Amino acid sequence: MNARAASPSFAELYTPKLVTVLREGYDFAGIRADAVAGLTVAIVALPLSMAIAIASGVSPERGLYTAIIGGFLISLLGGSRFQIGGPAGAFIVLVAATVARHGLEGLLIATFLSGLMLMTVGWLRLGTFVKFIPYPVTVGFTAGIGIIIFASQIKDLLGLTLSGPEPGELIPKIEVLAAALPTVNAAAVGIALVAIAIIFACRVWRPHWPGFLIAVAVTAVLALALHLPVETIGSRFGGIPRALPVPHLPDLSLPRVTALLPSALSFTLLGAIESLLSAVVADSMSGGRHRSNCELVAQGAANCASALFGGLCVTGTIARTATNVRAGARGPVAGMLHALFLLAFILVAAPLASYIPLAGLAGLLATVCWNMIERDEITTLFRASRGAALVLVVTFLVVIFRDLGLGILVGFSLGAIITLQRMAQAVAIESGAPIIEGDRADSDNGPSVINPAAGDPDIAFCRISGAFFFGSAGMVGATLDRLGEHPRAYVVDLSDVPMLDSTGAATIESFVRKIGRRQAKLYISGARASVRHVLFAHGVKPPHARFYADMGEAIAAARAGKAAEEETLH
Repeated sequence: MNARAASPSFAELYTPKLVTVLREGYDFAGIRADAVAGLTVAIVALPLSMAIAIASGVSPERGLYTAIIGGFLISLLGGSRFQIGGPAGAFIVLVAATVARHGLEGLLIATFLSGLMLMTVGWLRLGTFVKFIPYPVTVGFTAGIGIIIFASQIKDLLGLTLSGPEPGELIPKIEVLAAALPTVNAAAVGIALVAIAIIFACRVWRPHWPGFLIAVAVTAVLALALHLPVETIGSRFGGIPRALPVPHLPDLSLPRVTALLPSALSFTLLGAIESLLSAVVADSMSGGRHRSNCELVAQGAANCASALFGGLCVTGTIARTATNVRAGARGPVAGMLHALFLLAFILVAAPLASYIPLAGLAGLLATVCWNMIERDEITTLFRASRGAALVLVVTFLVVIFRDLGLGILVGFSLGAIITLQRMAQAVAIESGAPIIEGDRADSDNGPSVINPAAGDPDIAFCRISGAFFFGSAGMVGATLDRLGEHPRAYVVDLSDVPMLDSTGAATIESFVRKIGRRQAKLYISGARASVRHVLFAHGVKPPHARFYADMGEAIAAARAGKAAEEETLH
C-alpha cells in the first residue's frame, strides 16, 4: 500500500469522538456512568472556575461561563473521549496581563481571535507539531506558572491591604506585598489554612471526596457563622448572575485586532499545548487515542463561543480530565453533562456563591500551584541528563522573570540545539582507506575500521551511520577530504543513514567534484529513496555518482570499472 492510500481520510481526522461513541452503541448504562462522572467533574470545576477567574482579574461568573459554554463544545466537537474543557490555571498570567492592558473587551477579542487561530491550526493539520515541545520545557513552564499564580494569591491568602495597584511583574509584586505585611488579616490567614488543610486531608484520607468543594463550603460557613472580617465574592463582586448573558460579538475593528494579535498568539500556543497534553494524559489513563487536529478545531470553536458569552480562554484541563476518567466516564457525554450541571448551579444556587470567602479560593489555588510544580518529574529530569536539567531551569527562569511565550520559545530552542548536538555526536564514520597521516589525529572518531574492499589499494571504502545533516556535515566532510588521494574508486555506504539534509548532500556533491578532477569514481550503496531524492536534487547522480542496492554490488561495480579502465589503457 502506498503512502497516499495509507494516509487518514478527512472523516478519520475530524469526526468528533462523540459520533464514534454513538456508533459503537450507547445505552442506559453509559448514560448513567457519564452522568456520575459529569457530576463529579462539575463539583471540582465549580469552585475552581470561579477561583481562576478571580485570579485572572475578572469577576467569578466569567469562569463559569467559560466552563459551561467552552466545556460543552469541547466535549461535543472534540477529538478526545474524555477531555474536559474550561478555564485553566496556566492562562491566569496571560489573561490578567491582557485585562490590565486592554480591559475585558480586549480579552474577549483576543480569545475570539485565538479561537480562529486554533481552528486554522487544526484545519491545516498542524496539531502533530505541537507535540514536538520537549518535555523539560513543559515541566519548567508549568512550574514557572505555578510560582507566578501563587504570588498572585498572596494578597488574598494573607488578607493584605495594598496602598496602590498590585504590579504584574514578579519582583515588583513581591516588593509591594512585603511592604503591606503589617496589614495581615488573621481571619483571612485562618480561612486559607483551613481550606488548604481540608483539601490535603481529603487527598490523603478520602481521595474520592470533592476536596475543593468541601473546602469552599466549610470556609463559607465559618466566615458567615463567625462573622469573620474577610472579603467574599459578594463583598467584592456583588455575587454572580443567575443566567447566561446574551451573546454578542466583540469589537473586531482593525486597530483593536492588530493591538491584540500578540495576546491572541500567546493564547493559541498555550491553548494548543495544554489541550493536547491533557488529551495525551487521558489516552494514557484510558488506553484510547485522540484526534489531535479535530481537538484543536473544537478548542477553536469553544474559544470563539466563550468570547461571545463573555468567557475566558478555554482549553483542555488535565486535572479535570483525569478526574473524569477516574470517575468512570464512557465518552464525551460526561463532559457535556458537566457543563449542564454548572449551568444548573447558576440558574438555581447562584446566590450562595456570594458567601464564599476569597481567602478560601486563594487557598484552593495555592494547592493547585503546589500540584503544578511536578517535583518528582523535576527530580527525574535532573537525574536524566544535564541537558534536560538546563532546558528545565532556563525555561522556568524565563517564564517567571520575563514572559510565558518567550519561556516556551527559549526552552524549545535550547532543547533543539542540545538534541542536534547529540545527533551530530551520534554520527559514526568507518573508513577503509588510509587517512592522510598529517590529519590522523583530527579524524580519529573512534569507530572500528571495516574495509570490504581490503587488499585493493585502488578502492577506498567509507560507511556513514546516523543522521547526516548540517550538524554532522562538517565532520563527515573533513573525513572524506582526508581519505587517501590515490584510489581510483570510492565506495560510500549510506545504508545506515536515515536522514540527509541539503547540507549533507552538498558535502557529498563537493566530494564528487573533488575526486572527479582526477577521474576517480564514486559508488554509493544502500541509499534510501528519500536520501537519493536529496542527492539527485544537488546533482549527485549518474554519471557523476552511481547508486547500488547494497555494498557488495557497489564494490563489484567499482572493481569492474577499474578493470575496464585498465583494459582501455592497454
